[in-house]
Amino acid sequence: MTEFPSSRLISHPPRRGALRSLWRRLGALAAPLGLGLALGSAPLAAVTEDREIRLPELGDASSGVVSRGREKELGQMWLRMFRSQVRTSNDALLQQYVENTLTQLAEHAPLEDKSLDVVVVKNDTMNAFAVPGGVVGVHTGLFLFAENEDQFASVLAHELAHLSQRHYARTLEAKRNSTLPTLAGMLGALVLAATAGGDAGLAAMTATQAAALDSQLRFSRQNEQEADRVGIETLAKAGMDPEAAGEMFEQMLKATRYYRRPPEFLLTHPVTEKRIADAKLRASRMPDVRAGNSREYHLMRARIRVAAEPTPQQAVKRFQAELRGINDNEDAARYGLALAQTAAGKPDSALETLQPLLDREPDKAAFVLARADIDLARQDYDSATRRLQGALRRNPGDHALTMGLANAHFKAGNYLTAERLLEKHSRVRRKDPAVWYLLAETHGLAGDIVGVHEARAEYYILNGVFDKALQHLRHGMRLAKNNYQTHAILEQRFKDVVGMQQKAKEL
Repeated sequence: MTEFPSSRLISHPPRRGALRSLWRRLGALAAPLGLGLALGSAPLAAVTEDREIRLPELGDASSGVVSRGREKELGQMWLRMFRSQVRTSNDALLQQYVENTLTQLAEHAPLEDKSLDVVVVKNDTMNAFAVPGGVVGVHTGLFLFAENEDQFASVLAHELAHLSQRHYARTLEAKRNSTLPTLAGMLGALVLAATAGGDAGLAAMTATQAAALDSQLRFSRQNEQEADRVGIETLAKAGMDPEAAGEMFEQMLKATRYYRRPPEFLLTHPVTEKRIADAKLRASRMPDVRAGNSREYHLMRARIRVAAEPTPQQAVKRFQAELRGINDNEDAARYGLALAQTAAGKPDSALETLQPLLDREPDKAAFVLARADIDLARQDYDSATRRLQGALRRNPGDHALTMGLANAHFKAGNYLTAERLLEKHSRVRRKDPAVWYLLAETHGLAGDIVGVHEARAEYYILNGVFDKALQHLRHGMRLAKNNYQTHAILEQRFKDVVGMQQKAKEL
């Protein structure tokens, strides 16, 4: 189960001093605009629900607070800063699944701009958030909590509803004269929630929120009701079971009763019996939709469960026990066991486990990638690359297969082949840090040192580390001084980054 660890270039988790610096940077971003933060839901909330980050949806056309273009710019800046502070998943197959699910929902949501930037956070807490400017985040823990794809999608549909209804802008406009929590404090709390955990984030925000809670609560409840309605409609229009929203709310309510602390999502999305009843009533009025089998969802869930176990050996034991018992998701359990066995250094056992799935669906990307990982574990690089090349020919442009093939070529020492593949892919996925990270590594081993600096600069830009990006661009320009075209490209990019850095200071 291949990942491309960005942590080697961006250190995690953030140091306390780094968070203070982040708060200062975001405080500067918010102050000139008079920006406060919409508390999205409940009082106490605010914090950790990544919380919706309540970077407000910084205004709509009628409010005159911030234009949509400016909002998009702020969302991109937020995303860069967020990535620099938290652990994000570089599992290409998982990323692709979340993107596809959001695309399906967005097509049926009343969003003006349906282009979204998706970030998957490596954190076992149940959470999802949407940031103005089209940024949607999902904690891997949401997969562990939602029992099927429709429940998972119901949370995403709810977050898209907050964006489409511009709740942050409307809250900001309605409360312009109130003292709302600062954008800096909210983002700092969100980073803490994604790293140190919800309790730390909650403590960090308590004082900031206290003055605004009473006046904010009623408007927040109205927003939540509207997001429930629009989210359930979106689910139904996308061909998913609208009853899943009520089911998910019921699970969340149970979590508040039986666990030490509720899921982070509930800190800004409080659930009551009335809210559950309202969700069920709305769903009952929708056309009947048969719940999907969620098979793909359960395969992704298995990937996350393997990573969530303390060791691969413990994951092996857990999935073996599931296969021995009565299991409605036998394929997912078998798939998870094969991944765990590969990670545990038992490729022969993994192949025996995976083979029945491959026999039935030899072209399924998840199974082809798992089989290729077994080949790589056996150091059978030729088989891995041939297998992935064939799959990619049948599914041209597939992100997960492309990254898998590039990784296989990289491990096989086919650096020039991997380099060509990733250069082409980087033009399609310019905003994907994992692509630029692997491309930088590949350029280095292929002997293209200028390319190393260019790719690393792009990686750092996407992670909001502008000083490092400028440093790499300077090195690249120095090395390319005799190549006019390359030098001109790097020089222009240098100017672009200087502009980004300046805007970050001016915002």
